[in-house]
Amino acid sequence: MRKIKELLIEKSLFSSALITIAVTIGIVSVLAVETIRFFSEVSIFDFFTDTQWTPLFTEKHFGILPLLSGTLLTSFIAIAVALPIGLSISIYLSEYAPKSFRKTVKPLLELLAAVPTVVYGFFALIVVTPFLQQLYPNLSGFNSLSAGIVMGIMIIPYVSSLSEDALHAVPKSLREASFGMGATKLQTAFKVMVPAASSGIIVSIILAISRAIGETMIVAIAAGQQPRLTLDPTVPIETITAYIVQVSLGDVQHGSLEYRTIFAAGITLFVFTFLLNTLSYRIRKKYQEKYE
Repeated sequence: MRKIKELLIEKSLFSSALITIAVTIGIVSVLAVETIRFFSEVSIFDFFTDTQWTPLFTEKHFGILPLLSGTLLTSFIAIAVALPIGLSISIYLSEYAPKSFRKTVKPLLELLAAVPTVVYGFFALIVVTPFLQQLYPNLSGFNSLSAGIVMGIMIIPYVSSLSEDALHAVPKSLREASFGMGATKLQTAFKVMVPAASSGIIVSIILAISRAIGETMIVAIAAGQQPRLTLDPTVPIETITAYIVQVSLGDVQHGSLEYRTIFAAGITLFVFTFLLNTLSYRIRKKYQEKYE
């Protein structure tokens, strides 16, 4: 009876793994097939070099660069907000905070990741943007700055929690050796603990960037829907995910060239996130091999 149960558990786990692989292959296949159809009508060279994205206009241009610049701009602002705050929190929780405080605060921080992103989007539009307009009167009602700041707040748990776990996993002997050499807590934290946990911290940053790149509702609500090739955070922009939402609302005929643009944009986004996740996996694997 015991062997039968173990066999059933083994087969269930194996089936779960196969289902996961099959779903992934299915998603990639759908994206690839529709993207190939899209590029049979649109030059791939124009897709990556044209500086205009107007597939829904009379004069059509299919240059992905404006959407890419909007995606990267909001992601850069988000990581510029989340990185210093998240690392500061992780260092404090790991090196300075009492254990009881750490056990209480860390789950509360992780609740930020559980807040629906549509709530973050309206918070950016209704609260953050009016506040920034008091500081910058020329700031547009839709802009990448407020969207990026709120995205940064959203991904703070990814940086703080994973970085704190990496710091907590560093052997205590390193900390004790540093104190034994006469180093202060601050010197130990920044010159011993952070370098020792650097691989884990880098992984948390990469995962946070990947999460920011794939964010949809915040940028769809607060950043606007005007694709433009710019690095100015005060004007409306459009990201890849926001464009996919715009077209998916149902105003574009299914099967048309305009509709297939979402698959071309989607596979571009997929490649970005896949490369980032692969990079984080390789860094984590190298980190594990280093301490085995």
